[in-house]
Amino acid sequence: MSREVLMLADALAREKNVEPEVVFGALEAALAHATKKRFTEDADVRVEIDRKTGEYVAFRCWEVLPDDAEIEAPDRQYTLSQARERNPDVQIGEFIEEPLEAVAFGRIGAQAAKQVILQRIRDAEREQVLNDFLARNEALVSGTIKRMERGSAVVESGRIEGRLEKDQMIPKENLRVGDRVRAYLVRSERGGRGPQLTLSRTAPEFIMELFRLEVPEVEEGIVEIKAAARDPGMRAKIAVKSNDPRVDPQGTCIGVRGTRVTAVTNELNGERVDIVLWSPDPAQFVINALSPAEVTSIVVDEEKHAMDVVVEPEQVEIAIGRYGQNVRLAAELTGWDINILSVEEAEQKHEQEATGLIQMFMQKLDVDEDVAQVLVEEGFTSLEEVAYVPLAEMLEIDAFDEDTVNELRSRARDALLTDAIVREEAVESAAADLMSVDGMDDDTAALLTSKGIQNAEDLADLAVDELVELTAMDEERAKALIMTARAPMLAGA
Repeated sequence: MSREVLMLADALAREKNVEPEVVFGALEAALAHATKKRFTEDADVRVEIDRKTGEYVAFRCWEVLPDDAEIEAPDRQYTLSQARERNPDVQIGEFIEEPLEAVAFGRIGAQAAKQVILQRIRDAEREQVLNDFLARNEALVSGTIKRMERGSAVVESGRIEGRLEKDQMIPKENLRVGDRVRAYLVRSERGGRGPQLTLSRTAPEFIMELFRLEVPEVEEGIVEIKAAARDPGMRAKIAVKSNDPRVDPQGTCIGVRGTRVTAVTNELNGERVDIVLWSPDPAQFVINALSPAEVTSIVVDEEKHAMDVVVEPEQVEIAIGRYGQNVRLAAELTGWDINILSVEEAEQKHEQEATGLIQMFMQKLDVDEDVAQVLVEEGFTSLEEVAYVPLAEMLEIDAFDEDTVNELRSRARDALLTDAIVREEAVESAAADLMSVDGMDDDTAALLTSKGIQNAEDLADLAVDELVELTAMDEERAKALIMTARAPMLAGA
């Protein structure tokens, strides 16, 4: 029968267009299934076919577990000490195997064995289909809607199905069975019914891939799409740059008489697309992204990763857009928080900030309002700048002589030292309060105080996941600390 095994494996491999190894694996599973029926208990059986001769042998297997492990399947598992009674060299994770008499191949005949073989081959075919698809590295999927399921669409693309959920469809578009659609491939996975693709028509990447399809210069790398932001079905913004100074990236993406951008708009159910010129300068990029609004000035706050954008009163509505759409898309496109201000609002904000700085300098440096105002007008915004800005720069201030500059720098350094001592004492006090919680240690208390958790009451107000995120401690310990901190409050209740 060994020759028959080899002939069957070869015939099935050719017929189903799969590797012979897949067929051998299916045959081994079928033989193991048939052999296992000899046992009344839940035995683990392995069959091994010689790929050259077709001869096969069968084994009953027991997995080797640590001695302290719980044996959940005694018919298929041994503890290490049990296993070493049979094989002194066996290790945890290995198997003890006992040879069995394999069933005769001609007697398998059972429908179950046939089903195992066919199922394995079907799985291999599906796997091959998915691998072939992924090898093409396609981000856009084109297909036909095969059926609708509770508002979601099942899209057939060749021999693979993709699922387009309702929330991934463009609002107000009416897709029906039989319609041809394009969508962005979000992810691929292996499902019970074969390879499944998760699709989206609302993802920002979808519009980027559509332009790649419509604009050869994008595919060739002459024009680069840096980012995209969308309000699906309504409006979108894409940021483009040219890698060739002779090529206008905006005009290239628009096309002659707008043909290229119109083709994308039609695919997106009428979604209007703004093509924005990308800039390596974040401020200029934000200005470009807010088009068609005209920007008067812009203030960048690197620490907060935000920008105050000042526009004329008549430009405020344009900059913000209907329901905040323009500024929201610009923020998504650039990755910066954008605050739109009119000229008047900007002046008021500047005055408030200046007043606050003047009061701070007067208090911390013990100077009069005139001196504090000079510092603000010269662009100083903190004690650190007064204390450590190069001496030569401060001496350039006409209103101050050298003695005044030296005195201001000295007072700023003293104020910084005093503030540091106050903060350190506050941290020590907070840490001492936290140390009253059973299970707390010095390092954890110091870390918590640095994160703004000042006492046991603050700790008690935290959720377990919040404490884990703050400290990276394990969940059990976090839960225990919080419950201990809450104990006095619960007792009082």
